[in-house]
Amino acid sequence: MEASELLKKVRKIEIKTRGLSKNIFAGEYHSAFKGRGMAFSEVREYQYGDDIRSIDWNVTARFNHPYIKIFEEERELTVMLLVDISNSRVFGTQSKLKKNLITEIAAVLSFSAIQNNDKIGVILFSDKIEKFIPPKKGRSHILRIIRELIEFTPENNGTNISEALRYLTNAIKKRSTAFLISDFIDDDVETGIPRFDEALRIANKKHDVIALHIYDKREKEIPDIGLIRLKDAETGENSWIDTSNKHLREHYSKWWRNNQRYTDEIFKKAGVDNISISTDEDYVKPLIQLFKRR
Repeated sequence: MEASELLKKVRKIEIKTRGLSKNIFAGEYHSAFKGRGMAFSEVREYQYGDDIRSIDWNVTARFNHPYIKIFEEERELTVMLLVDISNSRVFGTQSKLKKNLITEIAAVLSFSAIQNNDKIGVILFSDKIEKFIPPKKGRSHILRIIRELIEFTPENNGTNISEALRYLTNAIKKRSTAFLISDFIDDDVETGIPRFDEALRIANKKHDVIALHIYDKREKEIPDIGLIRLKDAETGENSWIDTSNKHLREHYSKWWRNNQRYTDEIFKKAGVDNISISTDEDYVKPLIQLFKRR
């Protein structure tokens, strides 16, 4: 992509998502993701009724008069975006590709974070860690994130959510709010069951993980349109299927429902808040509902 075209795309996304984060999400984000813990603010003279456990004995000894420590809630957070950039994101039959929807949502969350004075970092992953952008503040940092989401080409095609979660756990020492953005197509080949449950449970003990499931409605069921050729975006394998075969369509729909049930159970057992957003859906309402739920 030429530099001028890339800049136009980045600017277009910035205008849309920055406005949303400022006018719609600001209050909800601030309420949903408050600081975790207390930070020292100042000392003042002891007053009747103050908790004696808050006395600063060093300052008290220096002035020969009791002083106490004042603490305030830490407001600054570290926000991490774990973004699935495997080839299955390059799919969409409605208004936009999953990739484009993911980029917009990531941008909204990024602008919401810096408006709340939070740091924002990114882990781009396929079946390996493709790129790590350390947490920072500022508009230029977010524009870099948007550029990477638009033009970054992964080396690998597959998906390994566990690898991304393990990297988060090891690389980010301070507790963070981590948005895991993926289509969650990451099943065990033999069982067909999602395989990231253990890594998610461990990551959510250290961090506050929120899962955003991005999907296209054509992934839920196959339409009856006759003989078609399909290509697996992650393996590159081509196959012809007869979509007029009712048994085949029902079998696929059953797989999708089972996959979603297993995934929902994983989120529930790990204590992870989650929402699903379709490519033909306005993502504003689901995000606001998520924020208010917290």
